[in-house]
Amino acid sequence: MKKVLFLFLLLYSIVVSSQNEEKTIIVKDIDTEKPIEDATIFISKTKQTLLSNAEGTTSFILNGISNIQITHSSYSTIKLRSNILKDKTNVVYLKNNITGLDEIIITKQHPQKILKTIVDNSIKKLTIPARLKVYSREFFKLNGTNSYYNDGLLNFQLLGTTKNFKSDVLVEQNRSYGLVYEDISNDVLGYNLNNIMQNYYNFKYLNPILEPKAKKEYDFLIKSYSKNDDYYLMTVTPIDNAKQMLDDFTILYDRKKKLIIEASSYVSPMTVAKLKEKTAVGSKNIYKSLFKTIYRQDNFNYYLVSSKEEIGFERIDKKNSKTDIEVKNYFITTNFSTHKFTYKDSEVFKEKTLYSIKNSILTNYWDVSGLTPTEEEEAIISNLEFRP
Repeated sequence: MKKVLFLFLLLYSIVVSSQNEEKTIIVKDIDTEKPIEDATIFISKTKQTLLSNAEGTTSFILNGISNIQITHSSYSTIKLRSNILKDKTNVVYLKNNITGLDEIIITKQHPQKILKTIVDNSIKKLTIPARLKVYSREFFKLNGTNSYYNDGLLNFQLLGTTKNFKSDVLVEQNRSYGLVYEDISNDVLGYNLNNIMQNYYNFKYLNPILEPKAKKEYDFLIKSYSKNDDYYLMTVTPIDNAKQMLDDFTILYDRKKKLIIEASSYVSPMTVAKLKEKTAVGSKNIYKSLFKTIYRQDNFNYYLVSSKEEIGFERIDKKNSKTDIEVKNYFITTNFSTHKFTYKDSEVFKEKTLYSIKNSILTNYWDVSGLTPTEEEEAIISNLEFRP
């Protein structure tokens, strides 16, 4: 009887482990063999969304057989069954779907007016109420040294309407490593979780190019998108004689549905080179700034998939004294649902950033975060984790 019971337990453990296998997918360009960053991997069975990192890599726990969809705005979408992933690490190739040249689109309306229409429609179509399970990750570098790291698994309940938007945050798990310096202001460290979703769901980052004066400060251009016939690409670039720091913007949108698929901006090296260095105490000389957001259309739902923000600047502390600060933030929606949470008001996270609270680690949530760290990032995290 003991032998039978032992055999049963052995077989059960084998079945469970086979149903919960960790798999890694490396997404590459079929022609160049180069890794593809920001490819979205959707696991149908668990409704989990993952994002490939700069090495094209993503890891996840496979719970039984599932359909997997891999999409990227510049490549043909592929669908596969998980049972073809025989190895722990599997390379999946995407084909660049360029069908022709990117042609300039001539419009009767000014592109800025078209952009306003697209933004308004995108805000209107974003699914609210909704529930987002989000993984957040942040790296902080001080004077060239990696000094601080935090990440967390968060639950956002999006409520209200587009005109009266509200989000409640529940922190499921979180961890912080490294040193936080008293002379670093709170507005530098971490997302402000109280308003981050409002920013992304109202496309606040596009406000500078929606203002009336932007027509005099920027050149607007719309092109066809040869990598996907359903999309147009709008570029908004500062005019040559701009005397202040203005970002370069790109907006990829569905030309028929009038929905934003990706929005990004960055400060070009040319813009930085033109800027006069500030010398007043407390001022900041920005040398790097970028953000990128990706949105997903899923049947009747439309929601934020991911965001990435980076900023680097020198802060003038006093004469001949500067502090160099770099911050890199990631945000990824691992699960989306239209169901509401059940929670008490006392459970809602009231702080602005994760670094201000104690660690709460119940599981290795980062292993199924949807965003696998690169080798360089993993080395940073490990080094800070064991710092005395």
